[in-house]
Amino acid sequence: MGLHGVKAVFFDLDNTLIDTAAAGRRAIEEVPPRPLQVISALQSKHHYGEGEARAVCDKVQAKLLKECHDPAKMCITDLRISHWEEAIQETIGGEANRDLAAECYYLWKTTRLQHLTLAEDTRAMLTELRKGLRLLLLTNGDRQTQREKIEACACQPYFDAIVVGGEQKEEKPAPSIFHYCCDLLGVQPSECVMVGDSLDTDIQGGLNAGLKATVWLNKAMTAPVDTSPVPHYIISSVLDLPAVLQKMEHNINAKLGTDHMASSNE
Repeated sequence: MGLHGVKAVFFDLDNTLIDTAAAGRRAIEEVPPRPLQVISALQSKHHYGEGEARAVCDKVQAKLLKECHDPAKMCITDLRISHWEEAIQETIGGEANRDLAAECYYLWKTTRLQHLTLAEDTRAMLTELRKGLRLLLLTNGDRQTQREKIEACACQPYFDAIVVGGEQKEEKPAPSIFHYCCDLLGVQPSECVMVGDSLDTDIQGGLNAGLKATVWLNKAMTAPVDTSPVPHYIISSVLDLPAVLQKMEHNINAKLGTDHMASSNE
């Protein structure tokens, strides 16, 4: 698929190409016949009640959502073990139990990585797109964590370049990381499209950097009360992207035709 004016597509990773949120939930909940999820381990091995085990996991999920990580101060492993340690103490009381917290964290992390997969239809779409476009994976987050996810879902072969925010001076939505990506691929911002599920980082970042278009993945297709920033396109599945790119090509061709007619009439 060659497009007039579009030479590259940047993809977000988490909850865009892979369902990180669902993998995290599956790592916590007991899903037979896998008895090693965290809730099950807390119940069977450490004799927690189901309510206590679920409360610990719920608190960790809440901490992850509010997580603010500064790699200069603490590595991501220590920070996330601390989430579990605090959640256990807040739920059960008593002395802090760092060993149990570490056990829960590594179990959660290992199980989550096992569930991070790049779906077959997504692989096929990326393979087809790459026949005519350059593709780049652009993900925010801690270097170690994101590289582990990339390795787990085996997505490297589908991209011309992979950029992790935690390895750069600034992350999305800063224009600098988008411009770095453009330089990597040898393209201009006006030749690139950003695809992602976050209005605050993916869409705002694409707009900040002056990319040709931004495509917001809104799986629920429920518009927020205040959709700001405003993406150029909205899709409910990443598999809808090729149709959006075709629409962009049609619009560009139509404009080229109009401009040609206008110049002929001058």
